Amino acid sequence: MTAIMRRYADVGDLRAMQRVTQRVWSVDSPHHVGDLAWGRLMYTLDQADWPIALWEADGRVVAWGWAHLPDDLRLQVDPAFPELVEEILAWFDETAAGGPREINVLDAQTELRDALVRHGYRPRDDAPYFRYHSRSLTDLPAPALPDGFTARAVRGDQDVDRRVAVHQAAWSSTGVTTESYRAIMDAWPYRPELDWIVEAPDGRFAANCLIWYDDAHRVGLIEPVGTDPAHRRRGLSRAVCLAALHALRRAGATSAIVCPRGDAGYPVPQALYRGLGFHPYARTHTYVKLGRTE
Repeated sequence: MTAIMRRYADVGDLRAMQRVTQRVWSVDSPHHVGDLAWGRLMYTLDQADWPIALWEADGRVVAWGWAHLPDDLRLQVDPAFPELVEEILAWFDETAAGGPREINVLDAQTELRDALVRHGYRPRDDAPYFRYHSRSLTDLPAPALPDGFTARAVRGDQDVDRRVAVHQAAWSSTGVTTESYRAIMDAWPYRPELDWIVEAPDGRFAANCLIWYDDAHRVGLIEPVGTDPAHRRRGLSRAVCLAALHALRRAGATSAIVCPRGDAGYPVPQALYRGLGFHPYARTHTYVKLGRTE
């Protein structure tokens, strides 16, 4: 019987988490190696030092649990070790310290949904959800830009300040900083040739699209996309995504995925991606477990 060891992760363990995620990936998987990099590094640790536990067998990570406190759990389990789902849920109970708990699962994760019910979770049908979309990289239209605007890949550190500025403007948030974006650019599988921006006539960046490429499966994940509010309604998000998708195809990919909100409260991104030829294939379902009552 293989001995399983549990330990806590640090930033240096990101690659080990990505390895198990890549090893078991399929279109039915909730996680991609790129969203692990983005989610782990988009904020500096002083902003979001969330606990992550790793489970190892023979020195190799076979499962991880990521507690986005106060109440959200993300997890990945190698199918060869299904019993670790129960251990991760128990660990999250301890980590949440009796507070409310929540997890999003995909349609195909029926065994996980059954385990959640056994642990006292119940579906929340009115929760916001994410809709997973995919697209073959054949028959990509050419990007079209207004006069004076240019689409190109990021040129390393010389562009980082403007790259961060357009992200902050698009999301009305200062959470992503120059420091955190440099960490993203140093992480696997970031590639500058898949980090695209639209440059406005005044030299500022007006829109952006970052794609993360899993070369083992030849699939890229779009995460994130944004347009500065001062430049919206000009087709820049569409153009920058198409430019990045063409670059993804040149890198050797055969398909791309993207996971925008799918509920009626957040319709614009889903409309953008479907207009680009993406088709929905799965969605998340939220399960919640109430905290202790005094």
